[in-house]
Amino acid sequence: MRCPLPSALGCLAPLGALALAGAAVLPAAVQAGTRQPEAGAQPGAQAMASREPQLRVLLQLGAAAQLRTPAAAAGVRVRDGQGRLLLELPAERGLPRLQVDLQQGWLRLRALPEANSPEPLVESTPATAPEELMARELWLEAVPAAMEQDPGLWLQQRRYRGRLQLRLEAGQLQVVNHVPLETYLPSVVGSEMPASWPLEALRAQAVAARTYALKARKPASVFDLQATTASQVYKGVEAETPSTRAAVEGTRGLVLTYDDALIDAVFHSSSAGSATESSGQLWPRQLPYLVSVPDFDRESPVREWRQPLDAALLGRAFPELEAVTAIEVVSTTATGRVRQARVLGPSGQLLLSGAQLRSRLGLKSTWVRFELVPMAAPQAEAPLAAVTLPPLPALTLPPPATPTLEVVQLVAVGRGYGHGIGMSQWGALGLARQGESFAAILRHYYRGTQLRPYGQLAALAGLGPGSVPEQAKTVAITP
Repeated sequence: MRCPLPSALGCLAPLGALALAGAAVLPAAVQAGTRQPEAGAQPGAQAMASREPQLRVLLQLGAAAQLRTPAAAAGVRVRDGQGRLLLELPAERGLPRLQVDLQQGWLRLRALPEANSPEPLVESTPATAPEELMARELWLEAVPAAMEQDPGLWLQQRRYRGRLQLRLEAGQLQVVNHVPLETYLPSVVGSEMPASWPLEALRAQAVAARTYALKARKPASVFDLQATTASQVYKGVEAETPSTRAAVEGTRGLVLTYDDALIDAVFHSSSAGSATESSGQLWPRQLPYLVSVPDFDRESPVREWRQPLDAALLGRAFPELEAVTAIEVVSTTATGRVRQARVLGPSGQLLLSGAQLRSRLGLKSTWVRFELVPMAAPQAEAPLAAVTLPPLPALTLPPPATPTLEVVQLVAVGRGYGHGIGMSQWGALGLARQGESFAAILRHYYRGTQLRPYGQLAALAGLGPGSVPEQAKTVAITP
């Protein structure tokens, strides 16, 4: 049956064949608060990981989400914002699947039929909607099984360890993954760098990603990081491999510091085959450890690239100009990247930074110049009679000698991929193949930094209580 919207904060409708946990003690109203459930509400794997920093990663912002339990789990638990157990769906009848969407400002959770069965999990008739749970906030976690202590949950097409918080944000469904730092990292390393690369390159990526994540923590915000290139790419459990897990475990707890503080450990794909960029050349502030250094990304497939810019793309990129007649590079950095550019059109001109120009045009990097390239116009189709009828000998004329019409197209000619600051991932590959250790790779791209356990920096970095490993000590790093 459908649970009507009450005046209270929410309500719980019995889910028929689904197992309710503690139904006798649950209030009729599901009071969905905003605070994170207490530690006692965490499954065993999360409780064991509570000593390390926890991250909150934004996975999705939209109108609805589908979730399902992996084969390695014994089921799924659903809690409210106060950490109270609302229901538990066992995996005995198959892998539970859930649909969460919005209805009049509420989160509505419904059980879905099994993918391989035409029968619904709960009976319904055309006159009654499927049984459902409605609340302001929900927390979902996999029930651990013997096979795996933290199997995670599927969200859409990807699986994430830890817990999933579902809440309303600006009229949309927001899904945030709460996950321990060292559990999060093997997926990030595998999402940001091919898992087949040398272990020392993967270790360098693990340290950079760990430092970046801790530096990005925002206690006053709902989430710390996004799962995209807006932060660092995080594709879930399926991006983990034995090599990425080994890279994280082999550098466990290590971060990069400068003057006893976490650094901004930014990284990019490829700098363009010559040198990385100094942060002050493109960003408002010059950081002492983000300076231009030689790169070793000779194997990068994007050392050189060309991107045609047709009229439709230019129109979408600069709608305020109506059309684009020219793009002029006004100034460049010491390494040749665009610092400022002017875009001209019938309605005026725009003065943009290199980063703004790259974003609007979807360019791989700001190391770019623009060319007008001649293009042959498409040949006009011959009249149908000339194709289907044979010529009459008395009327055959030589074809007219008409010159081919020529048009031009704007083309972006560039090098590298990314902003060019910090560690070059393809450069890390090159150094690893030369026999350099992860520590040497990091020292090269982040000048003057030190490798230390993050436990030593908990007080300075504001990581919060419970985040300092016991007996944290400085470790010796092989150069």
